[in-house]
Formats: sequence, C-alpha cells, structure tokens
Amino acid sequence: MKSPLLALPGAVPSEGPDAGVAAHYGDIFREQRALAEGRGFVDLSHRGVVTVTGPDRLSWLHLLLTQHVSALPPQQATEALVLSPNGHVEHALYLVDDGTTTWAHVEPGTQEALLGYLESMKFMYRVELADATAEYAVVHLPAGSAAGTEGAAAVRELSYGRDLFLPRAELAELTKSYGPAAGIWAYEALRIEQHRPRLGFETDHRTIPHEVDWLGTAVHLQKGCYRGQETVARVHNLGKPPRRLVFLHLDGTEESLPPHGTEIRLATEPGGRSLGFVTSSARHHELGPIALAIVKRNVPLDAVLLAGAVPAAQEVVVPQ
Repeated sequence: MKSPLLALPGAVPSEGPDAGVAAHYGDIFREQRALAEGRGFVDLSHRGVVTVTGPDRLSWLHLLLTQHVSALPPQQATEALVLSPNGHVEHALYLVDDGTTTWAHVEPGTQEALLGYLESMKFMYRVELADATAEYAVVHLPAGSAAGTEGAAAVRELSYGRDLFLPRAELAELTKSYGPAAGIWAYEALRIEQHRPRLGFETDHRTIPHEVDWLGTAVHLQKGCYRGQETVARVHNLGKPPRRLVFLHLDGTEESLPPHGTEIRLATEPGGRSLGFVTSSARHHELGPIALAIVKRNVPLDAVLLAGAVPAAQEVVVPQ
C-alpha cells in the first residue's frame, strides 16, 4: 500500500521490501538526530498487521510461538518467532495484547503466509484471525517522545520507543500529532546501531534464532513444546550456532555502502573464501557507515574484514 505521507514535501519513496513508505524526507541525518532526541515519528504503514481474538488466543499462540505468551499481561510488548520443524526462522512477530485482541505487525507481504499457517493450526480452539493491514497501520515513536497515543488501537512500549497501531485513515494527519516525519532510512540506521535483527535481512532460509541474538528477545527457553523447539534446545544446551551476527564499522572513505548479500572476507586474504555476507548497511549520523553481517562462528574476533572492497572492523553481537 502506498502511504499518503509520500505526499509530504521532500518525500523520496523507498524501494524493495520497504516500498510504499518514504526512504527519507530530504535530510537523513536530521531525521536520525530527531529520532535519537525523541522527536518525530516513522511511517511503518507498509508492514503487515495481524489480529487474533477469542478467549483461547493467548494459550493457543503459546503453543505455536517461541515466546511465552500464555499469561501475557495487557499492553506488555514482546517478540516471537514461528520456526520450521527443523528450527529455522520462518516468521517474526512483534506483539501486544490489549485484553481482548492480540495485535502483531510483521514484515511487509508476509502476513498472508503467516495467516495461512495459523489458520491450519486452529483446530477446535476458540480464536479468530484477521489480516488488518487494510484498516490499521504501524507508526513508530522514538524513545523519549512526548507525543500522546490517543486514538491508537494498541501500543507496544519498547526500550527504543513505541509502536502504535493506528487506523489507516489517520495517516495523512500524523504530522499534526507527532511532529516531523522521519524516513525508513533513519529508522534502519538506528536499528542497525542497536543490533536488532530483521527478518529477510539478517535471516535466510537456514537461520536459527541463536545466530542473530533472538534468544534474548523472541525465544523463551523454559516454555513448553513448539515447532522447532528441539533444534533450539539442542544448540543452546549442547552445541554452538554455525554462524554469528556481527556489527561492522565500515571504512568511511568509500562512497557507496555494501548492499545486502555483499560477501565478507578477511582483509589479509582479499581473494580468499567467503566468510559470510552483509545483511544491512546504513550511514549513521554519529558513527558514519555501519552494517550488520552474518559470519562463520570461527572468524577471529579481532580480524579486520572486507565487505566487498570496504574494510570493516567487527564488533561482537553473538559470542563465538
């Protein structure tokens, strides 16, 4: 869906997975600084919105998700994953329950596949599922924002801000309530700085939660059975993930950022074998060019890497 906020002065449309919202509104560093200072908002209306209602919704979701949600208090935000039978990440959900409805936002275009899986698991449980993307949109307010949340159907309170589920009809008037709009490029730069993984960026078809640091936010290690739990428990208790997420400080002399999929090699062996790939990259208003990458577990922690042709110093996110 194309956001009405693309009509704001200076708006430049985003492309690829984030098509439909603005990449920026003319000044990416100003937009980043505003968010870092707790001002403005980010239009995330391209993300999918899924709702679950019914008296069994939390106990039923508890059986399917990696997170402990059977007793999730109203208005408490959490994250959860849907795994394949082999423990690979298939979906990432960002949840809040308002006491009668569980609200979740997911990556753009993934809600249909998620709902298909959930519908197949309803059985006799008293739950109702809906794709609410056409009626509701997600808007992010940064940490420290003084803006109110009146009119939101649900609010996710987070350490790095708030996610609001707002009626889509209100999008055009958001600047009156929440201040200046910031584009998805500013939001992504702060996400990368905070080492937060994103489905389809930091993940591929064989990603397990341990590799991207989702054990701390989206997986509950003491809850009961769910699909893929055997892999989660086995790797956590007996083994180590084959790959790990790292944060990269990129050489600022290069004009272009290494795109998603750029191969990682040792700087001492520029023609050597690939050790991983860049997952996300951005220009940060204070840190300069930065990126997240997935590398093999045994890559030396002090090694200088090459992201394509760009030298990069790594910072540990997931320990060896």
